[in-house]
Amino acid sequence: MTRIKFFQELFQRYRRPGDKVFAVVFLLFALFLLSQLGEQTQWVKRTKWFAQPSLWPTVAVCGMVIFSAFHALGSFVSPRIPGRWTEVVFWLRSLEYVLYFLVYVVLVPLCGYLPTTLVFALFLALRAGFRSKQALGLVLLFAFSVAIIFRGFLQVKIPAGQIYNYLPDALRAFALTYL
Repeated sequence: MTRIKFFQELFQRYRRPGDKVFAVVFLLFALFLLSQLGEQTQWVKRTKWFAQPSLWPTVAVCGMVIFSAFHALGSFVSPRIPGRWTEVVFWLRSLEYVLYFLVYVVLVPLCGYLPTTLVFALFLALRAGFRSKQALGLVLLFAFSVAIIFRGFLQVKIPAGQIYNYLPDALRAFALTYL
């Protein structure tokens, strides 16, 4: 029994809600990366060990596996504290914004960069709780500026909106190039 007590004292630490879930997910992610090393990197024959393309990715991923295993071990031997699933639900709520971004990426080729950026910036400002006319005006000004700078001045290759095809010829050429 003394050995078990020593083991628990060695790895015990203060935990936060959701720590066990985070530790397990991170360990699984590190193990996944470790399983992909052979396909994603390579060891080249007749090359010194320190010049191998696979050396530092292997060191980094092995470090991730080792330290995430210790983290998971520490999470399992530490006393349980309430609130784990509340914390996990809080983390998952951030995926809402990932979904918004994916919708934005799908709509840009259909509706165009400028209109989609304006609508999404306004939507995200409202979603974040900004309601004043001044705040919404600044958001629209910022979104307009970003779209014009990226597409018009920097000539970043962003797909033109299919909706621009319905514009008159002169306006369509301008919209396809700068908006």
